[in-house]
Amino acid sequence: QVQLVESGGGLVQPGGSLRLSCAASGSIFKINAMGWYRQAPGKQRELVAVVISGGSTNYADSVKGRFTISKDNAENTVALQMNSLKPEDTAVYYCNANAKATIWSPSDMYWGQGTQVIVSS
Repeated sequence: QVQLVESGGGLVQPGGSLRLSCAASGSIFKINAMGWYRQAPGKQRELVAVVISGGSTNYADSVKGRFTISKDNAENTVALQMNSLKPEDTAVYYCNANAKATIWSPSDMYWGQGTQVIVSS
């Protein structure tokens, strides 16, 4: 199994910055992609940003130009640098990995426990 542990959430004023980090551990044969999703109260979970194993990235339109995702393949970690934060960015942010636990395993989706981000003055 793949375990994901997030860190870096918290309270920040509008216009401020936060950096989220996520480390993958456990049985990992291959990570196909890692990314971040978020879920605000009363809303569905949505993709924020993802980085594919080859290095390509994809962002939600609402965060383009403000958030940057980066991955350290050697350490199996992914980070989300969030700048110019807005109150509407307030949500629980979840780390996600599409990975194979062993050479025989199918690719599966794994989730972290979530970290709260609150943007408020």
